[in-house]
Amino acid sequence: MFRLRTLVALFSLIFAPAGRAQLGKSVMIPAGSEADRQISAINAASDPAQKLQLIDQFSQAHPDGDLQIVADEQYVSYYINAKQYDKAFEYGDKLFALDPNNYSNAVNMVRAANEKGDTEKLYAYGEKSAAILQGFKAAPAPEGTSSDNWTRIRTEKLESIKDNENYIEQSLLGAAYAVKDPNKRANYFLRFAKMYPDSAQGEQALSLAVSSYQQAQNRAKMQEVANAALAKNPNNVGILLVLADDYSEKPDQLDKAEAYAKKASTLLDNAKKPENLTDEQWKQQISVQKGLAFSALGQVNIEKKQNAAAVDNLTKAAPLLKSNAALYARNQYRLGFAYLNLKRNSEAKQAFTDAASLDTPYKGPAQQKLTELSGAKATPKKAS
Repeated sequence: MFRLRTLVALFSLIFAPAGRAQLGKSVMIPAGSEADRQISAINAASDPAQKLQLIDQFSQAHPDGDLQIVADEQYVSYYINAKQYDKAFEYGDKLFALDPNNYSNAVNMVRAANEKGDTEKLYAYGEKSAAILQGFKAAPAPEGTSSDNWTRIRTEKLESIKDNENYIEQSLLGAAYAVKDPNKRANYFLRFAKMYPDSAQGEQALSLAVSSYQQAQNRAKMQEVANAALAKNPNNVGILLVLADDYSEKPDQLDKAEAYAKKASTLLDNAKKPENLTDEQWKQQISVQKGLAFSALGQVNIEKKQNAAAVDNLTKAAPLLKSNAALYARNQYRLGFAYLNLKRNSEAKQAFTDAASLDTPYKGPAQQKLTELSGAKATPKKAS
């Protein structure tokens, strides 16, 4: 009789059977053997000092071969539970040297890095876990296993570790969100997207990278990543709107800005609510995105000296953007210029007053335009 080694416990919500969940080497321990008795004693020990002593004894008794994999797993489990994360990393790396495709170890390393708050290690081990999964998915059927049977086995194993995979993905995204520096945050989102290139989360990460580069005012990287994301999915509404908004203020890209804004608006008319959003959240998201599309079109109109059309589009955008102070203020600032260019000064004053009433970067410029309109006759200019 043989039994598989006891796998490292991750956390209480992970309950996949060990034999099915394991990716990597399967170490068989003969039931009733000395190794089996040692493992049982380790698992039964409640005193931390005694448990560590028993693990040391097991490791010293089996310095070579696959049983050292079991020893390193025990060390990893012990040091994570003791919150000695650097020691957990040390033994986790030793374990990878013996068993490079040990997915349970990758999950444990992610957990340790997550609990320690070490984002760089978290991503390094996240990349390791993704590589293990990609290799497993691409692996041919083992010798003596039929293609159909291998497909079934592979599907069952992937399903049994789904909770672990979700835990890793959420840990990676959560850590990236928490990074303060927008350029560094964008880089982490890009790393995530490379790990999960064909998933909805990977596409979301690309959009978040674009937004982060935009926040960092890194226009070159923003455009590079946005265009790459759009090439992958031409119907990505968020990316279409980011590029439409950016291009609307550049004279050489106005036609592209107009096309992207109109396409995004059409896609939004038929968009379906994601399961993770409430009806109210979805309504607000659609409202702001629709408003962005109209506002970008309005700015294109101003650049093309189509001021009547600009007033129409910017007026449509205004109520849709009211939940976002900065976007609403910018829209009203643009609207003020459209009215000025039509010599409708009283309406221009109202638009600039709306922009100046909110604490945004448009407050000062809007107040300046109001001062000019209250004094000498204003000379119409285009919005910037």
